Amino acid sequence: MSQIPKKVIIIGAGITGLSTAYFLQETFKKEKQPIELLLLEASPRLGGKITSERVDDFVIEGGPDSFITQKKGGMALVKTLGLTDRLVQTHPVNKAVYILSRGKLVPMPQGFNLMVPSRIVPFALSPLISWPGKIRMGMDLFIPKRTETTDESIASFVRRRLGQEAVELFADPILAGIFAGDAEKLSIKASFLQFAMLEQKYGSLIKGMLQRQKGAKKQGTASPTWSLFVTMKDGLSSIIAELESRLNRCEIKTNSPVTAISPLQSGYEVCVGDEKYGADALVITTPTYKTADWVQPWNAGLSKLLEKITYVSTATVSLGFKQKDIKHPLNGFGFVIPRREGSQLMASTWSSTKFPGRAPKDHVLLRVFLGGAHREGILEQDDAGLITTVRKELKNIMGIEAQPVVSRAFRWNKANPQYHVGHLDLVSTIENEAEKHPGLFLSGAAYRGVGIPDCIQQGMDTAERIRTLFTRKNK
Repeated sequence: MSQIPKKVIIIGAGITGLSTAYFLQETFKKEKQPIELLLLEASPRLGGKITSERVDDFVIEGGPDSFITQKKGGMALVKTLGLTDRLVQTHPVNKAVYILSRGKLVPMPQGFNLMVPSRIVPFALSPLISWPGKIRMGMDLFIPKRTETTDESIASFVRRRLGQEAVELFADPILAGIFAGDAEKLSIKASFLQFAMLEQKYGSLIKGMLQRQKGAKKQGTASPTWSLFVTMKDGLSSIIAELESRLNRCEIKTNSPVTAISPLQSGYEVCVGDEKYGADALVITTPTYKTADWVQPWNAGLSKLLEKITYVSTATVSLGFKQKDIKHPLNGFGFVIPRREGSQLMASTWSSTKFPGRAPKDHVLLRVFLGGAHREGILEQDDAGLITTVRKELKNIMGIEAQPVVSRAFRWNKANPQYHVGHLDLVSTIENEAEKHPGLFLSGAAYRGVGIPDCIQQGMDTAERIRTLFTRKNK
């Protein structure tokens, strides 16, 4: 590679943008090649939806509260940053997840994987599912696998394999709840490809889960090193802070909203107010509706494609209580709420049970999710109204009447991308169109994974693509 520094601008300092900057810096440092990195962020802080606060020894997460360890990106970055000793695992015993059914919290049957039973006896004895519903779910063992290769919605997939009751009890509040979306619109391939693959491989979801269990037993019974979900002792923002401290070869500008982007004969010009910055490569990690506005003047077709990805708004409300004031045993990770229950809430995490150290001694911390595709209107309330609504609902569901000692609301307006049916084909079309502009890279939660590990992996992959681009140009 040439010793003339290549310039890269990254727009958006969420976890995708920060990861991209970090991996680019480390790659070029390792190869002893100069690079000039500029990271632009419209808001006053870094991290995007990752935001943690410590209030009176409560550790409160405004956005995601953990990340999954089965996907490599998150754990790989934590290890690279030397933060492994700060990881916190979920409670080893109180792992129950509840579903609100007819106004009561009923535990999910043991052995359930999101919606698929892998243990027959707990499933058969569960009061959560009606006997007609159990029989219909059991028919999954005999229903032929789908032969069409086209995409379908989560609701369509689950209804076809397990029946309508499974859609209402599991698919809508759990699977679609992860995306804060509508199960009738969300893509099974883009959202939960593993279930579609189980059907194709085994002809049945239940058979597939049972075969996986047998395979795991044959490989040994040793416990995994980490729980399925982990978090950071001082909150996920500690990852953001560590990334920021490591970016010593990257200029970071907050409060710097991009106003225009123009392609040049070689590279790009990015405008921030009256300031103009040039780059050999440009990475855009912002929501697609913002990206669409910037590219519209020079590629209207790409802009229209980007606008097809829709977003919904959500909010989280965290409440801290004195433990003596809460009569509920909080013996689990929390609960989800099917829409048929008529609640204004989506779900709740019992944070201080799920992860140790979330609340000071003799206190508990609860977190509640609101909004989403079916309940966006609730965000028209101010923060006090959201907190009041949450308290009323928790009184009805859990019998909590106590005054919280800490309350905090976080809003995420149009921040949750929706992976509707056909999403993967749409993303491929977007990527093909973007390739018409050498040095332009689109990345982030809108494309190929909304979770923290997915976004980190996209950052890693984008950094490698840029390295390859520059290497090729200098040959």
